[in-house]
Amino acid sequence: MPENATEVTAAGIARMAGVGRAAVSNWRRRHPDFPQPVGGTGTSPSFALSEVEEWLRDQGKLAEVPLRERIWQEVAGHPAGAVAALVHTGCALLLVRDRPTAWLELTAASDERMADMLPHAVDLVLTDRLGPDSVVPAAPVAGTAGPGPQSVHTTESPAPPNVHRARAVPTPGAQALLPSVPLLRAAAELAAGIGAGQTFEFLLGRQLDANPRQYTLTPPPLAELMADLAEPSKDAGRPARDQHVRSVLDPAAGTGALLRAVAGPAALYAQEADAALAALTALRLALGADGPAGSAPALAVRTGDTLRADAFPRLAADTVLCHPPFNDRNWGHDELAYDPRWEYGFPARTESELAWVQHALARLRDGGTAVLLMPPAAASRRSGRRIRAGLLRRGALRAVIALPAGAAPPYGIPLHLWVLRRPEPGAHPVPDLLLSDTADLAGPTGEAAGGGKTAVGGRDRLDWSAVRAAVLGAWRDRADHPGVSRVVPVVELLDDDVDLTPARHLPRPAPGGGASGLGEVRERLAETLRLTARLAPPPPAHLAAPAHRPLTTVGELARAGALSLRTGHAVPGGPAPVLTEHDVLTGGAPAGSPHTGPRAPGTAPEDPVLLEPGDVVVPVLGGGTVVRVVDAGEAGAALGRNLQLLRPDPAAVDPWFLAGFLRGTANHRQASSYASTAARLDARRLQLPRMPLDEQRRYGERFRELAAFEDALRTAGRLGGLLVQGMYDGLTDGTVPPA
Repeated sequence: MPENATEVTAAGIARMAGVGRAAVSNWRRRHPDFPQPVGGTGTSPSFALSEVEEWLRDQGKLAEVPLRERIWQEVAGHPAGAVAALVHTGCALLLVRDRPTAWLELTAASDERMADMLPHAVDLVLTDRLGPDSVVPAAPVAGTAGPGPQSVHTTESPAPPNVHRARAVPTPGAQALLPSVPLLRAAAELAAGIGAGQTFEFLLGRQLDANPRQYTLTPPPLAELMADLAEPSKDAGRPARDQHVRSVLDPAAGTGALLRAVAGPAALYAQEADAALAALTALRLALGADGPAGSAPALAVRTGDTLRADAFPRLAADTVLCHPPFNDRNWGHDELAYDPRWEYGFPARTESELAWVQHALARLRDGGTAVLLMPPAAASRRSGRRIRAGLLRRGALRAVIALPAGAAPPYGIPLHLWVLRRPEPGAHPVPDLLLSDTADLAGPTGEAAGGGKTAVGGRDRLDWSAVRAAVLGAWRDRADHPGVSRVVPVVELLDDDVDLTPARHLPRPAPGGGASGLGEVRERLAETLRLTARLAPPPPAHLAAPAHRPLTTVGELARAGALSLRTGHAVPGGPAPVLTEHDVLTGGAPAGSPHTGPRAPGTAPEDPVLLEPGDVVVPVLGGGTVVRVVDAGEAGAALGRNLQLLRPDPAAVDPWFLAGFLRGTANHRQASSYASTAARLDARRLQLPRMPLDEQRRYGERFRELAAFEDALRTAGRLGGLLVQGMYDGLTDGTVPPA
């Protein structure tokens, strides 16, 4: 095996062959010629990709590795690491897109010669898009001495804390590029089919999926909402005759999601403390830019600690979008005591988010708009009340919007959006603040949490279209909407606490439509209870001994062609709703957001799995006996992640018969595996009896009746919860008298 050959794990082999990891373990035990591990550990070995690919072909288990999959395995197993491989790939894709003739000339050479010539060609295209690569002094911290004489740094050396690179992507050298040449050739081949930008998005999306704890992501629907909130309005923008190109800054850029959501031509500025992430973001934004390098708006991405070493100290941006780090005690409190950015007060050590708020205001032009994602504690902590009061008195803070839990990490907390404007000299401060609370839009149906259906928010459970409509409607109308938004006079908020939590200043809509709607809820509950009584299964006339019937498994039926199996995955944006794991567990309709994972729009490695009537859906995680049979009303929705779909041939297997036997407790127990505190279901191991189709349908009819009874019970529980909470609210607020 060549030195530095690409390695692949058992999970990667399973993905390549379209099987589960258990199948790979069986191959290793049963086939003595299976490739031997070349790295990894005893519990997680890695294998040479070329050897695995050859073995799979020889065994007839793989006609050809899909190009996308092979490229990703090359990235994941790169000897310098996946991030370095992605940077090299992004540089090459930029060259493929901007200078295709130069790329073709390079590919005609040998790998060694190509690696020697690549740095010069890459440096030219990076300079066109991102500027020259040099190390320059950053803005010094106020009250400290500036940097000494500028030292000379190579393109591989990191910059000290008090300097930043003029370009976030240093030009890689020939020696570093040599192991990447086969990867770059393959990536260019994929780009010829789907485009350079989409190729990089696919690979970056895989990297983000594979390392969810390493990156703090801003989901695409939230990024789009923040960008829309920051759109210049007629009364806050520049005159129409001014053809000024809008400038947008993200001082904590992360993966660049916020800047990618900006619509229309705009000059983009970004700073990120993590050098590797800054390089990936710079390439992502460069590959997403429209038009030739010379005609495209400016793009500047810098590496460095924004609060300590601001890379854009003289920038006056039209817009600032920011998802800052939360609860950061090491943000520079001791060094930045006399920084001129603290116009509204010096933030306490525990108020890092208010430091980011004031940095955003300091980088805006007069009248410019900033939108920041904030933790809810920033609206109420006593240590920040003086700064909040200063923001209100000067009219800088225009809105505080509470989002449902699950909008962004940390997913269990209902985060806030703060909309700010830099006051214009001589203008009178705005005398009010818009407060909006969208927590009751957490579920697909938009029902109140008291109904029991959406008691806990979640990233797969948000109705983003409803959230978006409510937030933008409240912001653009700037009017009172009962239960959703209220325009509060500033004088009402300037008390001892200056608590800006929206829920404390506007009442929640009463469950069931308030006291006036409780009668209707009670009637619906009574009818549902009558239906439940009719559907309740009668007691069996007699009990028989456990049946000993010949059994088969889902895996055997799949191999025989009696059914097919598909697995759900993160679904890109689109008009179709998504059936999520939460929908299956709660019996809800498929109305989940199409953005069910961190992957950016259009970068899913597979097309969505669309539901058809008669499909049987089983959750992968949880270990519970829950199964869903798709009806005509749910057909066309996309299958979300953590779900498995079984599509039976109706001439061989009755769907309700299949679903019913899959729900057996003993069946789930023998088909589940346990790791740590989580249970994972292998649908191929689920068992069901062999019996003629007519007999299957008899069982299926009984299972269908049980499912209808279960739905009625669920509806009764939800309506009962609405009625109980509505009565409590009515009695406590006086709208329902105790008599």
